Amino acid sequence: MNIIVLQGSPNREGSTRIMVDAFADGASMAGHRVEIVDVARLNIRPCTGCVKCGYEGPCVQRDAMGELREKILASDMIVFATPLYYFGMSAQLKTIVDRFCSFNSSLRSKRMKSALLAVAWDSDDWTFEALTTHYRTLVRYLDFSNQGMVLGYGCGTPSLTMNSSYVEQARELGRSL
Repeated sequence: MNIIVLQGSPNREGSTRIMVDAFADGASMAGHRVEIVDVARLNIRPCTGCVKCGYEGPCVQRDAMGELREKILASDMIVFATPLYYFGMSAQLKTIVDRFCSFNSSLRSKRMKSALLAVAWDSDDWTFEALTTHYRTLVRYLDFSNQGMVLGYGCGTPSLTMNSSYVEQARELGRSL
């Protein structure tokens, strides 16, 4: 299976990356091909809502989203990886998700698998409620098949994350595919 991981943290060496690397390690051990895309480093502008794409492209904006679109559509599974920023995904990842508008029909017809990897400083039981609701709604709308979520409560620093059980959970999620 071809898996694309949209790594949405602007912190290259943070807790999100630790989770992504563990997931990729597990998925690779299971024989899958994994490509990690650091979306915070891409030149992708926000959707303008012009709908000139007709929900199936091409988008009028000429940026890195065209190349990312091809990578996503060549994949069998998409993994959304993000730190929790004010109870939602990072702006960098949200920008990518908003640009799905220009290839909405293609995404829906692929019936891709998906997963969510997220980390947060907070460890309250409600910490991830808004993010998981958004993710489940996205999965439902795009007709994706959710393969799982690893939600790293209390993972505010790389050392906290490395010393948590969440790294192994991410690895196991990848391995279980």
